[in-house]
Amino acid sequence: MSKRLLVVDDEPNLLRAVAACLRGEGYEVTTARSGKEALVRLAQTVPDLIVSDIRMPGMDGYQLAHQIRASSRTALVPIVFLTAKDETADRIEGFRSGVDAYLVKPFEPDELVAVIASILKRVERTHAEIARLVGAEQVEGSQHGVVHDEDLTEAEERIAAAVARGLSNKEIAVEFDISVRTVENHVSNILAKKGFNNRVEIARHVMEREQSS
Repeated sequence: MSKRLLVVDDEPNLLRAVAACLRGEGYEVTTARSGKEALVRLAQTVPDLIVSDIRMPGMDGYQLAHQIRASSRTALVPIVFLTAKDETADRIEGFRSGVDAYLVKPFEPDELVAVIASILKRVERTHAEIARLVGAEQVEGSQHGVVHDEDLTEAEERIAAAVARGLSNKEIAVEFDISVRTVENHVSNILAKKGFNNRVEIARHVMEREQSS
């Protein structure tokens, strides 16, 4: 599955150029012309990484980054600032707002692609390590008799499969024509029944079961 990127910039020509560059690398790219529009896009789906300008009318890149980090739904999404602001103070403020990388315009497309690929690989390694540690904890818990393995309902099975496909709660709600709150309740029930701690464990459970069947 190709990685999903959100590119935010109020300059239409640059926005098209960056989007075309990243699509050429096989990424699925969504664009936004402002910070507010970016928040609308984020409400619809959570991308794997965000590339954003800083100087934008209304909500600037710093404010956007703060809002992204303040939401538990998007707090861990990597952010790359692509901007004409090259002062040390600007960089410091960017990193304090939670960005992962800072590239200065005019940018080199190859550098942007390399930075994004590096960040996404780091995220994948982190997720793999978390999954490994969680698996070890589950083994240890089972050795001490701490086991939760209740059967899931048919609805919960469908939700679990959607989580394993990488869909957000909102995307699942749209696909099954139910409310986001209902999806959240199903996910909570799955976690409780199986003794899982997060969505990664749900996804691993589904994939392991499919491989064994």
